[in-house]
Amino acid sequence: MAKKVSYEETLQNLKDTLENLESNELNIEDAIKEYEKGIKLVNKLYKTLNTYEGKISKVRDEEEVEFDYSDEY
Repeated sequence: MAKKVSYEETLQNLKDTLENLESNELNIEDAIKEYEKGIKLVNKLYKTLNTYEGKISKVRDEEEVEFDYSDEY
């Protein structure tokens, strides 16, 4: 079974991919492969963020409480 890669590791992989692309040392075929890899990483990061956003919204909605502003200090 494949190891689950953390958000931070995926982000670092994206940074490394970007550095490879910016180095101008890749031939066109390898540059296209790196670009495709980068797009997959970006999509994975967005998916992860959307999942976390949904979880946060759910918790926030469940725990939402009216705040009483009448007790000013």
